[in-house]
Amino acid sequence: MVLKIFLLYHDDKQLQAEREHARPATLLTPPRRLPTLDVIGLGGFGVDWLLILIPAFFAALVQGITGFGSVIIMMIFFPAILPIAEAAGLGGVIMLSCTASLAWRYRKDFHFKQVIGPFLFYATVATWSVHLGKLLDTHVLRLMLGVLLVALALYFILAKNAGDRRYPWYIAVGFMVISGFFNGLFGIGGPLMALYFLSLSTSVPTYMGNLQGFFLMDTVYITSVRVASGIITASAIPYIIGGIIAATLGTLVASRLSAKWSLAQIKPLIYGFIGLSGLYYLFF
Repeated sequence: MVLKIFLLYHDDKQLQAEREHARPATLLTPPRRLPTLDVIGLGGFGVDWLLILIPAFFAALVQGITGFGSVIIMMIFFPAILPIAEAAGLGGVIMLSCTASLAWRYRKDFHFKQVIGPFLFYATVATWSVHLGKLLDTHVLRLMLGVLLVALALYFILAKNAGDRRYPWYIAVGFMVISGFFNGLFGIGGPLMALYFLSLSTSVPTYMGNLQGFFLMDTVYITSVRVASGIITASAIPYIIGGIIAATLGTLVASRLSAKWSLAQIKPLIYGFIGLSGLYYLFF
């Protein structure tokens, strides 16, 4: 259903562009409007809203189960109606309530000393990369990220006990730098940090407590940077409110699904989703 709406949106968008190109512009030409569900017979409610609400729901569902991946889900759809930088910022803000609720739920398993160091490295690089978005070839960067994520997923799936040991400090720092870099550009720094905190954890609560606490600190900070840079503005508030409501529903569903799962059951889902994320960035 979401894919059908997505394709209809682009077909309608292309048709409008062809019509506008074919006719001379005049002062009487009406302003262009976003398509509505009239194109599929439902009327009145914008397709752009469905491309916000449905992805936000499933993004929260994925994050509630695996601990990360929400913005990856939203970035599949949001760039259809928003610039990439604004889409990444909107995704982060929408997931703020979901991340905060998960961080609160696992607050007793949050270890500040394990989180603050990685956060400082991560945030420093993310601040820098936010301002690079207008200068770098984002297509090449997406391909690089896709290769990295697929390689990591294959390694952790095929290598026995690969995710059960702690990383040397230089590999851990590399995870933080790479994650911060891509978070600043696309809002998708989660996969590598999920692997990092997974290597430090012996249970789902410890993994989720540290990871969600980290994401909460990151979201508050990087959103402030994007607001100060003019990437997120007041015009996005309606989308934010609607997205938060949808994400809250997704979080509630996820909490019921993941309540009885062990870390051993969660790990294959984490590695598999990292691989799927990489394939998406390679081919789409």
